[in-house]
Amino acid sequence: MAEVPTAVVTVSDTRTLETDTGGTRVAELLDAGGHPVVAREIVKDEPAAIEASLRALLGRDDVRAVILTGGTGVAPRDVTPDTVEPLLDRVVPGFGELFRALSYEEIGSAALLSRALAGLASGRVVFVVPGSRGAVALAMQKLILPELGHLAAEAVKTR
Repeated sequence: MAEVPTAVVTVSDTRTLETDTGGTRVAELLDAGGHPVVAREIVKDEPAAIEASLRALLGRDDVRAVILTGGTGVAPRDVTPDTVEPLLDRVVPGFGELFRALSYEEIGSAALLSRALAGLASGRVVFVVPGSRGAVALAMQKLILPELGHLAAEAVKTR
């Protein structure tokens, strides 16, 4: 499988790179899976900050995937999926559906609160996952890492 250079963005008003356990876990699992982390940042739970970060990363030649963690629940401050989805060229609905199904097996009905999302934008793969270490590990190990190379290849195909 080809390596997929990936950016990791944590959406949080309170985390720093030192306290961001979810983003750290994403980076560790990417590295272990042979995918280089080419950018890592923290952005505020604000639509303008999330959008600016994602647009900048989608414009970089060295980024083939972006994984955003945090802000996927139903609280008023959880705006990551709402901000990211309009920037996607195509949504991959199976990701969110499968994430919630797998999450249900682990945490029960609370899984319905997750608004995990994936899609393609500007020839790149974009994932939006909850920020907890458990949710990150589930998404990465069961869904993202097994399909990252395949999705990245599909994202750049032309008609």
